[in-house]
Order: sequence, then C-alpha cells, then structure tokens
Amino acid sequence: MEIKVLGGGCSNCDILKAALEDVLETMGKSDVKIEKVTDFVEIAKLGVMKTPALVIDGKIIFSGRMADKGELAEILENQFSSK
Repeated sequence: MEIKVLGGGCSNCDILKAALEDVLETMGKSDVKIEKVTDFVEIAKLGVMKTPALVIDGKIIFSGRMADKGELAEILENQFSSK
C-alpha cells in the first residue's frame, strides 16, 4: 500500500501524517510507510489543488480538509479489506 500526505508543510499536513501513523500502529500495520509530498508541482501532477490531501495507491481519498482518527481508521480498513 502506498500512502501519501500532500501539502506544503503546513501544520495540518503534519497532524494528518501523525494521525495516520497512530491509526496504522493501532491496526498493527506500523510497517506501512507514509510519504509526505510537499512539492507543489508533484501535488498538481497527482490532480490535487487543495491541501492537505490523502492519496492511497494513486487514488485521491480527500483533499482540502482534515479527517479525524475515526474516519482515517475507516478509510484504511476499507483499503486493507479491498486488497
């Protein structure tokens, strides 16, 4: 699984990445790596215009907003079960 947090280095991007790491650890999936993408050219190439954004396996899950740990857990559970 490839997880990317997209953003220009704002605090919300850091908070989102930390929340994802916490949720993955709780799920016993701490070996999954999260890439933080801060290059706006790369972000635009992925089709994202608003940050923070979450991209999993090349699919934009959300952009321009935050998600709490409960929503992140639900997103990740759905991703793992669809594999």
